[in-house]
Amino acid sequence: MKKIEEENKRLQNEVDAFKDKLLRTTAEYENFRKRTTKEKEGIYTDACADVLKEVLTPLDNLERALAVEGTGEDLRVGVEMTVRQFNEAFCKLGVEELTSEGEFDPNLHNAVMHVEDEQYGPNEIVEVFQKGYKRANKVLRHSMVKVAN
Repeated sequence: MKKIEEENKRLQNEVDAFKDKLLRTTAEYENFRKRTTKEKEGIYTDACADVLKEVLTPLDNLERALAVEGTGEDLRVGVEMTVRQFNEAFCKLGVEELTSEGEFDPNLHNAVMHVEDEQYGPNEIVEVFQKGYKRANKVLRHSMVKVAN
């Protein structure tokens, strides 16, 4: 009888060890799955950011073309349509223009000029030279601005 109890206890210890090993393996797999999902999302976000950065320069040039007076009306309409398509695509991709009003924020803006002017407050953005954009809380390009005081 004692031998059966010892055998039963030994087998119960083995079962407990296998249960523990199964729980640990399951937890490791869950952590691995979550980590790889997060890495895939990061890779996708970085790839999108790289592509979108390259697209911003042609968009800037199209917007500059719209600012020029005296261009043909047909050309102007075509450029406006193209800019509108860019903006629609950016909306679908979650790309947002950074706000460049109010106070200078070094996390969002790149100050390229400084001017002393009493009609503006301290660190107030006076002029925007180039728009900035972000996607999913990641800055694709900082706004290039002139800051007062």
